Amino acid sequence: MRKPTHPEKLYLDFDSFFASAEQQLNPALQGRPVAVVPLDSPHTSVIAASRQAKPFGIKTGTSVREAKEKCPDIVFIEARPDIYVKLHNRILETIERCVPIAAVRSIDEVSCNLLQSEARDAPGLAARIKRALHDEIGPILTCSIGISVNELLAKIAAEMDKPDGFVLLDHDDLPGRLFDLELRDLPGISKGMAARLSEAGVRDIRGLWDLAPKHARAIWNSVEGERFVAALHGYAVEKPETVKRMFGHGRNLPPDWRAPEKVLQCARLLALSAARRLRRSHYRAGAMSYTIGSRRDSRVTLEGQFRPARDDHTFLNCLNDLHAKMIAAGEMRNISNVTVVLHDLSAEEEASRDLFDTGVSVKQRGQWERVSDMLDKVRVRHGSKALNLGPNNGPGNYIGSKIAFGRIPEAEDF
Repeated sequence: MRKPTHPEKLYLDFDSFFASAEQQLNPALQGRPVAVVPLDSPHTSVIAASRQAKPFGIKTGTSVREAKEKCPDIVFIEARPDIYVKLHNRILETIERCVPIAAVRSIDEVSCNLLQSEARDAPGLAARIKRALHDEIGPILTCSIGISVNELLAKIAAEMDKPDGFVLLDHDDLPGRLFDLELRDLPGISKGMAARLSEAGVRDIRGLWDLAPKHARAIWNSVEGERFVAALHGYAVEKPETVKRMFGHGRNLPPDWRAPEKVLQCARLLALSAARRLRRSHYRAGAMSYTIGSRRDSRVTLEGQFRPARDDHTFLNCLNDLHAKMIAAGEMRNISNVTVVLHDLSAEEEASRDLFDTGVSVKQRGQWERVSDMLDKVRVRHGSKALNLGPNNGPGNYIGSKIAFGRIPEAEDF
């Protein structure tokens, strides 16, 4: 592990991305408090608040009812993931003309590697990127930029002067400029992790800075703790590549979608969306998890297993069985959300024939795989609702295409 001699990473983080995107695309919303919600319902919560809404105490997770009470003039906009993804792709093209992108961390965050010549004029580079985005995307969708010796510190720097800020953190700034922050201000320090650190006697940044790497590993119960402390000290720590372990989707359900048959209809759409992503990534799945959550914050999960498969028919049959078991067990009460996950993954070409398989079942699976492939092609060509196995309407307009941290939907998801 080495200590870089100059800033090597630039981290760019957009300010209130979803809400700012809506304001950028609709001038009538500019200057007004705006909240983006996942679906048009009075029973949902805010997923993004504009700068004008945040002073009222409206933030991610605020209920629609509470937001209205705090700010009667607030405008609610149903999220449009397909529009945000298109805007995201335009943004990437604009940034790439200024500096190469090393990694896309989320819909509104990117990391860039810097040459020594670029790092020598860090403020100038940040200003060029901001100017390019202003000219090509617009003045409302602003970003904050951090530059430092590694990605963690660059991300911390990007959060230090929001909105529309720029911070350079070099070795000479460490650890002093970090001591003004709280532990929860650091990326990766969740409420739970902060509690674990507190139990170990670490209650502020100074205590975290003084933490021995092996002690950090013990607190995190993972080598990630050691990596985190090393990165905080300015060492070059590269993120290990993630291994794909599942394909899944979840959905909060409005009151009119909480009856058992409606829950199943939504779950089928989630399963089909996960299946399409699985096929595009050339995997098979050997298991499915079906989870329902209640308004009492309890969750019940059932799992079904099958021979490695990639076809909708197999997945929907498994889901139907799991749903019937949920009903038989009396679990379909007070439902508020549903999640379907395909896991136990294997490469598409690795599937082997079961010794007890009959030729008929092998032939049938091959036929259903060809049907699923054909459905995928029709949907890509004619739209997401062109052809489906079963009803294609669900709660909201973007079932299975939600933008999640670390996953940006592809055009085929819409």
